[in-house]
Amino acid sequence: MDGAGDSRHGDGSVGVQIRQTRILPDFLQSVNLKYVKLGYHYLISNLLALCLLPLAVVISVEASQTDPEDLRQLWIHLQYNLVSIIACSAVLVFGLTVYVMTRPRPIYLVDFSCYLPPDRLKVPVSRFMNHSTLTGDFDESSLEFQRKILERSGLGEDTYLPEAMHHVPPTISMAAAREEAEQVMFGALDKLFTNTNVKAKDIGVLVVNCSLFNPTPSLSAMIVNKYKLRGNIRSYNLGGMGCSAGVIAVDLAKDMLLVHRNTYAVVVSTENITQNWYFGNKKAMLIPNCLFRVGGSAVLLSNKSRDKRRSKYRLSHVVRTHRGADDKAFRCVYQEQDDTRRTGVSLSKELMAIAGETLKTNITTLGPLVLPISEQILFFLTLVVKKLFNGKVKPYIPDFKLAFEHFCIHAGGRAVIDELEKNLQLSPVHVEASRMTLHRFGNTSSSSIWYELAYIEAKGRMRRGNRVWQIAFGSGFKCNSAVWEALRNVKPSKDSPWEDCIDKYPVTLSY
Repeated sequence: MDGAGDSRHGDGSVGVQIRQTRILPDFLQSVNLKYVKLGYHYLISNLLALCLLPLAVVISVEASQTDPEDLRQLWIHLQYNLVSIIACSAVLVFGLTVYVMTRPRPIYLVDFSCYLPPDRLKVPVSRFMNHSTLTGDFDESSLEFQRKILERSGLGEDTYLPEAMHHVPPTISMAAAREEAEQVMFGALDKLFTNTNVKAKDIGVLVVNCSLFNPTPSLSAMIVNKYKLRGNIRSYNLGGMGCSAGVIAVDLAKDMLLVHRNTYAVVVSTENITQNWYFGNKKAMLIPNCLFRVGGSAVLLSNKSRDKRRSKYRLSHVVRTHRGADDKAFRCVYQEQDDTRRTGVSLSKELMAIAGETLKTNITTLGPLVLPISEQILFFLTLVVKKLFNGKVKPYIPDFKLAFEHFCIHAGGRAVIDELEKNLQLSPVHVEASRMTLHRFGNTSSSSIWYELAYIEAKGRMRRGNRVWQIAFGSGFKCNSAVWEALRNVKPSKDSPWEDCIDKYPVTLSY
């Protein structure tokens, strides 16, 4: 009987032990693999130094054994080869001169600012649903669809909508749309000019991007008029380029600064909601209503060497990918009219798959520019094995955490952040800035990556030498990346959009 009792008790115990013995080796194996990979990374990264160390030792030993007579003989030898020495020196000086004259000048990010709307424009979910009901434009199915989207979207209770959308019915007009644009752009620019002490007359390049609102005169002309910018300013207005247009605007400003010396460039990124709200019942066109919110940013770039000391970041790389040649990619984010001739932006079901493919193309170009040689070797070897031996071998996903300390993933929606967190094998802290920006401000389109960077700064996480990867997706379909390197331990700018609430974050999200 005792044996039987022990057996019954032992079944439960043994079951636990079996599970433990299975879990423990798996855990140890994952830990060992982690340290093996880390050791491999350090070995390859310092391979050149390890190879040069014996040579340095040999040279040091030989130098220690050199006597004055050897030095005298070397001097005599050099005297007899004076022409060769002069020729080599001239070639060296010429090469260094050509390098200094032709190398790209560094582009510095002096500072940036993000617009913080007034509290009266906040739109809790209950108010959003109440106003949607009162407009009378949505049927019960559409209202329920919007409610479910909002519940799962990752947006919080403190996002903002423009003044016109707080009226019942909404006061949609060109004047209201202009007012929204002015509030956002001028609000961000006022803070930028105050924090940097840069005079408006010193701005040589102005780039503004806004996809869906392009009045005449342009948004860039509105800024020139407001701040009385100089008459020979090179101004550009980018429209219809989606949520990735902020990186495109930075790239354009960079190109202009490489041509025009000793000047500043201002990049303003925003989107306009007032005239682009959808009042129909097509599900694919209702999603933007639920996700997009008011926001905007202003960035000050400089090519002046003296600005390095006060600048926050240096621009390292910009990589742009455009899949507009593919019909499905071209139409996956598409502005159109529904059957009742109401205009809106339609999001296709293939959007996430297309975004994934576009990201893959983008990081294929970006990888060799930023990844350590250890990751590039692993990626190349996996590719060779896949091509030559086994087509079923999974492609190696490079560890971009070895290239970047911070990630600013466009807060386009919870699904976008989830997908990149999974595909790039990121940890929750790496996507924290994106999730919290989506929760606090919603999808602010092309400016969202700047709210995310402001979050990282407000948390005090940006250290000198840290690298930041800004990733943005947009209609067309496009995926654009910008890489920045911190020039110092960066503190948040005055009047940061997170100034009054950073202590509350991160919050626990429930979907």
